[in-house]
Amino acid sequence: MNFARRFCVVVALLLGGCAQMLPRANTEVSAGFDTFEAAAAAFEQIVSRRTTVDEMKALGFDIRASANRTLIPYPQLTARLSPDPGVPFETLDSGIRECILAHQACEAYEFHLSREVTHREGSFFLDFLNFRRNVRVQSWRFDGLVAVRDGVVLFRSYGGEPSNDRVDRQVNPLGPLQSTGEAAGGLVHR
Repeated sequence: MNFARRFCVVVALLLGGCAQMLPRANTEVSAGFDTFEAAAAAFEQIVSRRTTVDEMKALGFDIRASANRTLIPYPQLTARLSPDPGVPFETLDSGIRECILAHQACEAYEFHLSREVTHREGSFFLDFLNFRRNVRVQSWRFDGLVAVRDGVVLFRSYGGEPSNDRVDRQVNPLGPLQSTGEAAGGLVHR
């Protein structure tokens, strides 16, 4: 087999399997759950005035040791639970009213769970040589809020982004020289 034919075979093999050579990444914020729906289903099992802190821990929401939780100070808590001064206090959820009236005896925690997976798509050579890069980002984010007094949940609420799917595209007409050109442009401006 001559050199040109061998070269074409090697290039064809590389082009066929090159997508597998593109980088992949996975970012997880101590989620403990595979999906937003799984986190929401576990969080929905928390019942106001019934669920204890220990039962929450068994569901995957530990207010004492989770790395993905925030203790909300009392001044911020009142602003978050009753954000509109035009809403009469009596119309608020009874758990919120009880927490606000308990002052420092009521603690509120917010849980932040998320997962993000990125895949580079497209031509390996265009990506590798920095001409064109397509990155697909698939993610979800869960935020849950609980108010606790004397080891029992008074109130719970959650939200977030059940699904996020986007493609980040970057085109560099100069390919591998693009960053060199940008660096040189920065020197000219100084």
